[in-house]
Amino acid sequence: MTTPEPVATGYAAALDELETILGQLERTDVDVDVLAAQVQRAAELIAFCRDRIGNARLQIEQVVSNLGDDA
Repeated sequence: MTTPEPVATGYAAALDELETILGQLERTDVDVDVLAAQVQRAAELIAFCRDRIGNARLQIEQVVSNLGDDA
């Protein structure tokens, strides 16, 4: 069994791709056949970014908690 590839290489890359998709969706000549795939991809990227933010928040809370233990 192979592990699935990550949605993006990192938060910044995911954000860049989201901005690109948004720019394409704002155009008036959006191909309807492509629209659903772009919205699905955007949803995957948003979930990826939310996960990264959540993980960062937990790591920061742990560091701050450890700083309090040293005092």
